[in-house]
Amino acid sequence: MNQNLPTTDAEFTLTQIVFPSHVNHYKTLHGGYALQWMDQAAWICATRYSHKTMVTIASDRVEFKKPVLEGAIVLLKAHISRIGRTSVTVDVEMHAELPLTGERFLATKGQFVMVALDDAGHPTSAKR
Repeated sequence: MNQNLPTTDAEFTLTQIVFPSHVNHYKTLHGGYALQWMDQAAWICATRYSHKTMVTIASDRVEFKKPVLEGAIVLLKAHISRIGRTSVTVDVEMHAELPLTGERFLATKGQFVMVALDDAGHPTSAKR
């Protein structure tokens, strides 16, 4: 992470639980929910940093490493890895915890590029 960023504004953690409505026919977290949660964490992280209207323009290198079972606790860790003129890149890791054993593992990771918009909906500086 860029050492010039204040930690409180450049990082964000979001916690979810995998309910039956979030799983596929294999009883594991559906990829669409994983992407939605990761995008939410990226958006919150980028918005807290820039204090601007942010929108997702790209997701890159999303890797589903291990399946997440129904009932697992999911911890999404987002941090800004790059600041551009109008955009920020947010790295997001999704860790899963099995509540009955305490086992934790990295389930999914990816990058999300968020662009700052002005009141007219045009790209603007992502920096404060």
